[in-house]
Amino acid sequence: MSDLWDAVAAERGALAADLAGLSEEQWRTPSLCQGWSVRDVLAHMTATAHLSPAGFLGSFASSGFNFERFANKNIRKRLGADPEATLAGFAEVQHSRTAPPGPTASWLGEAIVHAEDIRRPLGLQHTYDPESVRRVADFYKGSNTLIGTKNRIAGLSLRATDTDWSHGEGAEVSGPMLPLLMAMTGRRSPCGDLSGPGLETLRKRTR
Repeated sequence: MSDLWDAVAAERGALAADLAGLSEEQWRTPSLCQGWSVRDVLAHMTATAHLSPAGFLGSFASSGFNFERFANKNIRKRLGADPEATLAGFAEVQHSRTAPPGPTASWLGEAIVHAEDIRRPLGLQHTYDPESVRRVADFYKGSNTLIGTKNRIAGLSLRATDTDWSHGEGAEVSGPMLPLLMAMTGRRSPCGDLSGPGLETLRKRTR
């Protein structure tokens, strides 16, 4: 799995470089994660890279097994005094292989999806490794854990128009692989880059 962790490190490094020099106002920009600013999402990514399986279970239990409470508590812990501290904390975990329980593909998924949660509202462009995006899509398509992708895309046929990837049967949703992945994981705004008779169904299943 070292190649997956190498890909995670590469995406973290690229995101840190993209965020250097943001203004205070940009750091406050709402991300694609409802209720979180782009700074909050970055702190969340840092927190995840600090949590071992045992640490995750302990923190989750102390949050009453409420994921929103758990996530927000760990964001506050990793925000730091100002945005520069938030970014520095994230840069420090670029090569971390510490993670909560779960397959490594899920942490590559977090590195890509949350990076896009940040970049898209800021208007930042990044070329993700196509193989990494496909591997993440292949992971999420069969998973309902936390974000419910398997249920969200049930009864739909998904087809990427910029790479060789497809999944499912039913009304088609097509478009570039990255916005397709983001819609699969529950993001509504990337649906604007997609088309097909199944799009409205998928859009209704996003937030």
